[in-house]
Amino acid sequence: MRKLAMALALLAPMLVAWGANAATVNIVALGASNTAGRGQGTHPGGVDKNQAYPAQLEALLKAKGYDARVANAGIAGDTTGGMLARLDKAVPNGTQIVILQTGGNDERKGVGGEAGGNVAQITSKLQARGIKVILMDRLVAPASTRDPDGQHFNAEGHKAFAAGLLPKVITAIGK
Repeated sequence: MRKLAMALALLAPMLVAWGANAATVNIVALGASNTAGRGQGTHPGGVDKNQAYPAQLEALLKAKGYDARVANAGIAGDTTGGMLARLDKAVPNGTQIVILQTGGNDERKGVGGEAGGNVAQITSKLQARGIKVILMDRLVAPASTRDPDGQHFNAEGHKAFAAGLLPKVITAIGK
């Protein structure tokens, strides 16, 4: 019994350290329709949220042994100005990584000239909070991974995008 108590006493600091390292990694996917998984208006393509790339990325991370939560903060039709305006609400304290997917809505809505400045402000604000940013500009994918509207991913497109993001996110996690 005494040996067991001594062994537990020696292991306790390691278990505490392991528990600290096992904390959930909080990730926010901030973007427009392809992040949300849905289109809108004349382009209503898309998938259910549980098939969108943030959910698929979370599943891939968990399969690799990461305790990660990927929140979907995508809004169909959003611009970089909209993302900047909702940044503090969309990215709560405790977030370690943001995947920023800007899309093409700025150009479609005639505010394309503002996109670069908005992205710089978003990135700067997040980095000032100690949050790592993975910037994903326009998403280019083969036609076979897109909905018939030609703009939004189908389930296979979201799956492929999540798989492509996985190594970038693991690098950002740094473990």
